[in-house]
Amino acid sequence: MRSLSAYGIRQDAIARVLHFRTSKTLRQHFREELDLGAIEAVAEVAQTHYQMAKSGKYPASTMHFLDKRQRWLEAQSLEAPAFIVVAEKEAA
Repeated sequence: MRSLSAYGIRQDAIARVLHFRTSKTLRQHFREELDLGAIEAVAEVAQTHYQMAKSGKYPASTMHFLDKRQRWLEAQSLEAPAFIVVAEKEAA
């Protein structure tokens, strides 16, 4: 079941394979497996992409990784909390 979720099979199709009437029943009994399957699939593909980018053998992967990473870093810096510098008043 986890692998079906990882492959991107829709929940209603997984429910049918397991002979559940609805995907709601599937989610009631297997929420953890459904969620983890999708998360693990993305993590495995990301790991492979990262290894390819690091190796230097796949320049397109390296450039793609750097481009996406830079955009992510720029988005992170935009979300940083703003602060205001105020000069102290001189004592009178």
